[in-house]
Amino acid sequence: MKTTLNCGGKLLDLSTPRVMGIINTTPDSFYEPSRSQNIDQALRQAEQMLIDGAAILDIGGMSTRPGATLIDPETEQERILPLIKSLVKHFSEVIISVDTVYATTAQAAVDAGAGIINDVSAGKFDAQLLPTIAQLRVPYVLMHLQGTPDTMQQNPHYRHGVVPTVVQFLADKLAFLRQLGIHDVVIDPGFGFGKTTEHNYQLLKSLSVLQILGLPIMVGVSRKGMIWRTLGIDAKQALNGTTVVHTIALLNGATLLRVHDVKEAVEAIKLVELYKNSI
Repeated sequence: MKTTLNCGGKLLDLSTPRVMGIINTTPDSFYEPSRSQNIDQALRQAEQMLIDGAAILDIGGMSTRPGATLIDPETEQERILPLIKSLVKHFSEVIISVDTVYATTAQAAVDAGAGIINDVSAGKFDAQLLPTIAQLRVPYVLMHLQGTPDTMQQNPHYRHGVVPTVVQFLADKLAFLRQLGIHDVVIDPGFGFGKTTEHNYQLLKSLSVLQILGLPIMVGVSRKGMIWRTLGIDAKQALNGTTVVHTIALLNGATLLRVHDVKEAVEAIKLVELYKNSI
């Protein structure tokens, strides 16, 4: 399995699982504490995440929560580019991922210092995105999404089962990416993106199947509805449940955890790694 990524000249070692911390510059992301409305707040949040052990900071300028509508790339760039530049200035060694579906945003973000593009759409929303990724030569997070954010949770269903569908989708898309010359890829099954709670837990239980693709596996379950709805709480109360699901994901092959709470995710990785390596 591929264990290193060249992130704009910075090497990311994934021989053991790592953590990606979420920083949103949006007014409407589903988990309010992840939103940063000014540079100073975002820098403080970033500093704490790095202290707590984050290997990557994932910057988002557009919410893709269920029911969200896509904003224009110009607004997205106005939100994220000043932050990326400030992060590079204050934390020169940081690896920055940008959560976008737009080619122009990907280009501008990498020009500003980002080293990974994290795309929930698998290139479906902007025909120029994947060719742009190929030119930029930065790692690409390929995620499965059924539908669009504004419709994806309206009765999602899978005729041939969610696990075979997701695996086949990722395999087919990987073949296309390789034709374009995109080889540094992280795969993400897309928890909560066009899936029922049952679908999400079927994917979690079968996560190890994705290892046949030979690529790092990213899991984004942090404080999502598959946790808090199941427990009858809300997202703010879902940290303990998130840690439980992270533990299961790590035992089933997750390489990268995309999280709101870095410290707890790093602790989960340490304990799971000790368990897995014990004789």
